[in-house]
Amino acid sequence: MYITITPQKLGGNYLQGASDFVAYLEKENQNLEMEEREHFFDQYGDEIMPKEVIQNIDGNTSKLKKTEPKFYSITINPSQRELQRLKDPSKDLKQYTRELMKEYVKSFNREIDGRMVNVNDIMYYAKIEHQRTYKGNDKAIRENSPYSAKIARLKNEIRKMERGELEGDIKKKQREIKRLEKEAPHQINGKMVKQGMAKEGPQTHIHIIVSRKDRSNRYSLSPGSKHRASEVEMNGKTVKRGFDRDSFFKNSERTFDQMFGHKRNYVETYRARKAFVKHPPTYFANIMGLPTSERSMAIKLLGKSGANLPLANIPTNKAQLAYKAFKKLKKGLDRAIQSSSIGI
Repeated sequence: MYITITPQKLGGNYLQGASDFVAYLEKENQNLEMEEREHFFDQYGDEIMPKEVIQNIDGNTSKLKKTEPKFYSITINPSQRELQRLKDPSKDLKQYTRELMKEYVKSFNREIDGRMVNVNDIMYYAKIEHQRTYKGNDKAIRENSPYSAKIARLKNEIRKMERGELEGDIKKKQREIKRLEKEAPHQINGKMVKQGMAKEGPQTHIHIIVSRKDRSNRYSLSPGSKHRASEVEMNGKTVKRGFDRDSFFKNSERTFDQMFGHKRNYVETYRARKAFVKHPPTYFANIMGLPTSERSMAIKLLGKSGANLPLANIPTNKAQLAYKAFKKLKKGLDRAIQSSSIGI
């Protein structure tokens, strides 16, 4: 499970409102029949129209500054191993999202009218998507890049020949392009994998847009708070503040495992990802300390992620866990995590 929480972009591709982001989330519905489409939903309602999502999110921004995000985006990325636990991905993930958002509000150290915030206080809309496309940081794109570069150069030469700026045999270069496309190490149905191409296998994931303000439009609920749990004096009153991301991520995993009977391996956990980022020697020591079957599964999962772990080079005891010994392994894992290909 790979979960991200990001604030609304306040420049570049996205404007002050939610319309561009909602339009982005509607991309999979293009050219689909109505019965095939995935609709927005919230804690209690299904088939919510995009127009309603935009109006409600944009209308719930009282007293927020232009430089403050009006909403946050939460992306829930189950691994393919987790998706295999689902009987009906759309139905099951809707149910999971609604339980997940209960954990989201529990992670706030905030009170509304003298009580802790609950799921009925927040305004959110979620959308399930079933496709993902290859990005530049994916292993397949990285390993195909030398072939892509040569093909791009050949195509540029062909254009120059067509304009009369360069002499040469166009058909020969076209044959060379076809040869390179066939020789590229990563293919889907006989076609070279390129950026923007749809990924194979189950790719279902969830996008959630959640308003910065509560439903009453009075209180700000920011999951981007730097405070985990604290109190501050404001206008003569003691106000609780903070959001515990560690608690949210851990409880999100626990909720999924309980709902769908998933037995989570160490490398699939938020605890493992945090150990990897904070102290890599501990991460690898924990892997090698797992029972044999779990350790084998961990190494298998890392291999699938694109980390390319050479088993002979993995330290076999804590004394061997010097940083230099696995520096190369860490580099591979960094790339895999950045491309969201490790489900942790």
